[in-house]
Amino acid sequence: MWRGCLCCAMDDQHIPLLSSSSGTTMGEGSAAESLPTAIYLLTLLSAIGGFLFGYDTGVVSGAMILIREEFELSTVWHELIVSATIGAAFLSALVAGQATDRFGRRPVILCASLVFLVGAIVMGAAPEKVTLLVGRIIVGIGIGFASMAVPVYLSEVSPLHLRGRITVVNNIFITGGQVVSSIVAGAFSEVKMGWRYMLGLAGLPALLQLIGSAFMPESPRWLLSRERETDAREVLEKIRPKNADLKEEIESVKVALAEDADQAGLREVFASKPVRQALLLGCLLQLFQQISGINTVMYYSASIISMAGVTDNSLAIWLSAATSSMNFLGTFLGLWLVERLGRRSLTLGSLLGTVVSLFLLALTFHLAYLHSPDILMQDPSSSECVADTCGVCTSRSSCGFCFIGDPDDIQNSTCLASNHSSYNEMSEAGWCANSTLLDADDVTFAYDWCPYEYAWLCIVGLALYLLCFSPGMGPMPWTINSEIYPGWARATCTSITTSVNWASNLLVSISFLTLTETLLKHGTFYMYMGLAGLGLVIFFFLLPETRGVPLEGMERLFSKPISTRFRRGRTLSSP
Repeated sequence: MWRGCLCCAMDDQHIPLLSSSSGTTMGEGSAAESLPTAIYLLTLLSAIGGFLFGYDTGVVSGAMILIREEFELSTVWHELIVSATIGAAFLSALVAGQATDRFGRRPVILCASLVFLVGAIVMGAAPEKVTLLVGRIIVGIGIGFASMAVPVYLSEVSPLHLRGRITVVNNIFITGGQVVSSIVAGAFSEVKMGWRYMLGLAGLPALLQLIGSAFMPESPRWLLSRERETDAREVLEKIRPKNADLKEEIESVKVALAEDADQAGLREVFASKPVRQALLLGCLLQLFQQISGINTVMYYSASIISMAGVTDNSLAIWLSAATSSMNFLGTFLGLWLVERLGRRSLTLGSLLGTVVSLFLLALTFHLAYLHSPDILMQDPSSSECVADTCGVCTSRSSCGFCFIGDPDDIQNSTCLASNHSSYNEMSEAGWCANSTLLDADDVTFAYDWCPYEYAWLCIVGLALYLLCFSPGMGPMPWTINSEIYPGWARATCTSITTSVNWASNLLVSISFLTLTETLLKHGTFYMYMGLAGLGLVIFFFLLPETRGVPLEGMERLFSKPISTRFRRGRTLSSP
């Protein structure tokens, strides 16, 4: 029932079908063979874990607006509930590496599905904040398992010439989950107890993956590592074309496993110079993916749009969903380019575009700060909020800009202490009017933004950032990390690099609001721009091209001098 024909017409030219492990040609000289439908089903079922990854990390932004009001959360509890998922993902990713080696790739994905389902039920039914926190931790465990196991599984079942594209599918599902979460947040934002639907709906795809995972085969590479050659052959018969040389593929994997039989564990990883260099590169890729600001943009996109001067909360949420869609669409561009341009070119081009778009974002906020409206009157009761411009006033977390009239025609204004006990914009404005000498109906209290006629440039910058980031720096750290390690070290190294991703994700997420107060908004984005530029320089000198290099050839690739690693993978993979 796994057999079927789905024309593999992803490339413009015919490419001989290559084994996912040996790199040898199956039926050399013949035209590209059609792949069985099974490989596509495996890809889709596995990537649902990526969808849940994206959904659960994206939906919290909209849900927390409602949860904070209902549970009357303090800022500490707000940050704790948001960051608990990331912290749990960091810790579970460390455990997932050993689990996938000991129990197999499939059981870990199956476990992740079950954990996602339980977490969604707990969050959706949470009667108070402690239960909600527990649900967020449970979901984080599922994310850590899925983010580590799914890329490894996909890389090991994929044909060589489609390996990059198939692993990028996981990122498409991640960004798709983020887009869906934005739409769901907007749809339920005005529904009573809407946050329960936002969080609980994640149980539906989790249930689908749980059922589908029960019918997924194990990775043939893992089966061979457990000397289950018959089972491995049966799996390969389902996911390879009918005339594929399975014997040659199995033998090449067995040879590689025999060579690696005496090497296992963290000590051996650091003792091997090629693996150590690959691990350093993998950690740097995951680190720079995060410190170039992607999850700041994803977690706080609505807030960033509001900071730029969009005053309508509903409009900000829907604009956030629109910018998130650029991330989703850009990942399809990466899917199309990954086997055409290669991993190296796509990563470097993506980072260059990220630097440019971060500069635009920083410049927008910088101009808004420099050209912000003047404070036209001082309130003697707010001595701690004395300022001469809106930019200076709103740079302080305890102050806000209170003004009368249209943002383009401010009739009067002052700088006031912000009433953080109120989360409702209308009550803030009313309190602002009653606390000053201002006496008018059209009163606005801007506690984290300033009126600026070019606020739309911020939205352009966000969209450009996501469009540049998503084809390369979004999927390539995961794709490259799933393929640059030898079989004996793949799970261990992927576990380490996934943990680096989550640790840096946590650092960036919990520091953004503090940085905007310390460095100001434009200073924060200038910092992200500088970090992305540093990554561009580092990867220009360290990142090799891995396209076309068989998994068993990666250790040989990293044994070569750095200057010789930049050639096309097809050349490097030849004997």
